[in-house]
Amino acid sequence: MPSLHFVVSQFALPKIHLLPFSYTQTQNLYSAAIPRCRISSTSPRHSSLTSVAPLEAILFDIDGTLVDSDPIHYYAFREMLQEVGFHGGAPITEEFFVNSISGKHNVELRHVLFPDWDVEKAMKFFDDKEAMFRRLAAEEMKPVAGLEKLIKWVEDNGLRRAAVTNAPRSNADLLISILGLESFFEFVIIGSECNRVKPFPDPYLKALEELGISSEHAFVFEDSVSGIKAGVGAGMPVVGLATGNPERLLSEAGAAMVIKDYTEPKLWAVLDGLEKKTRPAKVALN
Repeated sequence: MPSLHFVVSQFALPKIHLLPFSYTQTQNLYSAAIPRCRISSTSPRHSSLTSVAPLEAILFDIDGTLVDSDPIHYYAFREMLQEVGFHGGAPITEEFFVNSISGKHNVELRHVLFPDWDVEKAMKFFDDKEAMFRRLAAEEMKPVAGLEKLIKWVEDNGLRRAAVTNAPRSNADLLISILGLESFFEFVIIGSECNRVKPFPDPYLKALEELGISSEHAFVFEDSVSGIKAGVGAGMPVVGLATGNPERLLSEAGAAMVIKDYTEPKLWAVLDGLEKKTRPAKVALN
C-alpha cells in the first residue's frame, strides 16, 4: 500500500488516462441524480472583481481553498474504494478523482460511486471515509500558500467573512481549528444544512443572509466547479483556486480569475484596487 506522503507528492503529476468508467458515463449518472444549475459564465456582473466595490465581505470555501486537502481526500477515497472492490479493486486514478469526486457532496457521490447500494450501506462508507480523512488531516494538513497574508488583509480592512462548504460540519470544524481560524469566521455554513448543496447557490445565499450583506458587495474564493457555480449562481464573482482542479475547468465554470494560491501578484493587484475604492466609502459612511 503506497504511503500518504507518496500520494501527496505525486498528486500534481501529469494525469494517467485510466478511468474506472468513462467521464461521460459518470456525468450522466450525476446529472440523473442531481439537476445541475445552468449558469452562464459570460455575465458581465460576474466576470470582474472590480464590480463589487465597495467591498464588504469575502466568502471562503474550505477544502482546497483554505487548505490543500484534495491529496488527502484522494488518498482516503482510493484506499477505501479499493478495499470494497470498486471497479474490481483497481485503484482509482487522480483523473477520476478530479472529474468525478472532487467538490461533490457525499449524497451526490452515492449515485456516482454506488448506484446499486442501499442508502445505509453507502452512507456508512462515506462516514468511514470522512473519519479516515480527519485522522490524516490532523497530521498532514497545511494552509494554501499566502493564506496568512490574505487573512491579515481581510482583518485590516474590516471585511465581513464566512466559510461555506459541502463538507460535513465535523470536517469543517477540524480544518478551521487546525488553521487557528475559529475566531476569524463569523459563520460556517454547511451545505447539507441548507435546502440544497453546491452547485446550487443556497449555501452562499444563506451566508449572505446571515452576514446581512448584498451579493453586489461580496466575492468568493472556491476551488471546485460545483463551488464556483454556486457562488456565481448566488450573484457573486468567484476567484478559483487551482489547487486540485485544472484551471480550464474552473474558468469554464465561471471563475472571474483563476490563481494557484494567494501569493499571485494578479490577485493582489485587484485587492489593492478594491482597497482604494472601499476605504473612502467606509470613511464617508462614518
